[in-house]
Amino acid sequence: MNQYGVNFRLAIWGESHGPQVGITMDGVPAGIPLAEADFEADLARRRSGAAGTTPRREPDLPTIVSGIWNGRTTGAPLTVTFANTNTRSQDYANVERHFRPSHADWVAYRKFDGCNDPRGGGHFSARLTVALVAAGVVAKKMLPEGVRFTTCLTEIGGCNDPARFDEVVRAAAADRDSVGGVVECRVEGVPAGLGEPFFDSVESCVAHLLFSIPAVKGVEFGSGFAGSRMRGSENNDPITDAEGHTRTNHAGGINGGITNGNAVVVRAALKPTPSISRPQETYNLTTGRVEALEIRGRHDACVALRGAVVVEAAVAIALADLLKR
Repeated sequence: MNQYGVNFRLAIWGESHGPQVGITMDGVPAGIPLAEADFEADLARRRSGAAGTTPRREPDLPTIVSGIWNGRTTGAPLTVTFANTNTRSQDYANVERHFRPSHADWVAYRKFDGCNDPRGGGHFSARLTVALVAAGVVAKKMLPEGVRFTTCLTEIGGCNDPARFDEVVRAAAADRDSVGGVVECRVEGVPAGLGEPFFDSVESCVAHLLFSIPAVKGVEFGSGFAGSRMRGSENNDPITDAEGHTRTNHAGGINGGITNGNAVVVRAALKPTPSISRPQETYNLTTGRVEALEIRGRHDACVALRGAVVVEAAVAIALADLLKR
């Protein structure tokens, strides 16, 4: 369903073109200083406006509607909402039954008997990640002092040279196409001992949330897939002191599903935005034929450009939930 967590629980709602999107967080400790201004730094990282991002500009002003008194959390459920103010639903009139390739349109139609909201992807839209970012802000306040996040794009469209990222995105946009990317999140200062094997290992909980981000199609920790091409003597991390620090960190700060005190390192692969403006041949339910579809609307040429803070939020939420256990 639309809920996540054990002791830090989330419930998310809304649609891309509905009145609002929002999130309720249960299990937030009482007494944490929190104001709507605290969300701005991370929301700005997700906001559109840079080259290669969607022309849809939402102010993303958070409204705290419960769980706050005198500037501090009360311990009751904390709810944050965001109004949708810049929608153009008419852009989606031609895709209600003419399903966009690699979108959730067709599966949502089948699962919900055509009752789903198709405008902008409805509940399946990356628009809802604004609420995930808000939860990430709160989650980071729940983590111990000294926990530090460093999150960045390491690859766009197969290019791992940051100096060429703009060039790669612009070339795809000029070709009426899109590109994907890889985001790396590194978390320093995570205490050893987080994780609940077997089924609630750190990797399981973090990956669960990362795969809830609409564009994410791959997740790896530490050396990840590259480690499968190493020998054990290369991939092993020798322990160097009684605190568990290791000479290398191929494990990504996790052994046996439990944090080992080294930096937690996770990467998420985000697919190319499926909404591209060049014509595509895809099934039209109304006519019963495969026909050319030109997708209208405003879309990112590279959704990964705004995805780093969303990945960071997901990792923070998972760690906060594990910490409360």
